Amino acid sequence: MTRSRPMTLPVSVAAIALVALAALALSVFGTEAAAAPDATSARSATVKVAHSRLGKILVDSRGRTLYVLSADSAGKSRCFGACAKNWPPLRASRKPTVGTGLKASKVGRIHRSDGKPQVTYNRHPLYRFVGDSKAGQTNGQGIVAFGGRWTVMSTAGKPVSH
Repeated sequence: MTRSRPMTLPVSVAAIALVALAALALSVFGTEAAAAPDATSARSATVKVAHSRLGKILVDSRGRTLYVLSADSAGKSRCFGACAKNWPPLRASRKPTVGTGLKASKVGRIHRSDGKPQVTYNRHPLYRFVGDSKAGQTNGQGIVAFGGRWTVMSTAGKPVSH
C-alpha cells in the first residue's frame, strides 16, 4: 500500500498570500485608517494657504490640497456615492476657520443631501482627492470625472485652470 503524505503549503507561498492580503486591506481601508481620524470628518476645519506649482492654493489643516468640482453650483454639491469616495468632502460640524492670507467671510458650510455639513470657500464646496497621498500633491488637478472638471482653488476663491 502506498502511503500518501499530507500536502503542505510552502512558507514562501503563505508569506506571499499574507502580503497580498495586507495590500488589499490597505487599498480598501487606506493607509491612514488606523493612524488618525480623517481630516474630512473633523469637528472643525481650518482652510489654509499653500504655495504650489499652480500658485497659492487652498489646503486643509494637514496641508492636503482642496479641490472644487465644476459641476457643483454655488452652495450645492453634486458629488455623492462613488464620487464622494474618490473626492471626500471636507466636513466640519463647527464653523470652519481660515489661515493667514484668506478671508474669513468667504469660508462657510452647506448641508449635503445626507444632512452632514461640508466646508465651502466663496460658496464652492471643497473636497480632497484620494490620489493625493501627502501634503503638497495636486494629482487631482484637471481630472474630468463625475460630471465635471476638478481643479484646485485659488486664495481669491476661484478655480485654478492651469
